[in-house]
Amino acid sequence: MAKITPEHANCPRASFFRRIGAATYDVLVAAGILIFALIFGFIVFTIMVKSGLLSDHGYEIISDTLLAVPVYKAVWQLYLTLVIVSFYAYFWSRGGQTLGMRAWRLKVQHPNGQSLSLITAYARVLWSLLGVGNVFMLLSPEKLSLQDKMTRSEVVILTKEANNMTSWKKAK
Repeated sequence: MAKITPEHANCPRASFFRRIGAATYDVLVAAGILIFALIFGFIVFTIMVKSGLLSDHGYEIISDTLLAVPVYKAVWQLYLTLVIVSFYAYFWSRGGQTLGMRAWRLKVQHPNGQSLSLITAYARVLWSLLGVGNVFMLLSPEKLSLQDKMTRSEVVILTKEANNMTSWKKAK
């Protein structure tokens, strides 16, 4: 069950520009994770082709095989998408903050202070529409983006003291 921290229920909602600042940091972190996933995935794919577990379909270069065979390409793109989506969902469900959000003292939560479940965090990623969902904030007097409204969550600004907590799961 998700932890409820009522002391965070009354925090002010984050502005559009503050969210964009945190998102900028997160893009850099996500790029690093994506590079690692690319290297790891390509090594695994290469081993599978060289060992005969997967066919090279007549291509001499492994990357040609990966990108020219429709099934391989689809699985590859799905794998990379899941890595990035899981990055956000994991951190949003395990404390409500990514590294960028922590730097900008932001936290995603339900209005009562409850943390997001993993399923809600995945839904939030999907509803964000690659960040375009934040544009809806500019039309919302409540400072709620599309993903906020669809998942009944909000992004709040934390105090410096609240942001320094090492684990939201252990919050009293």
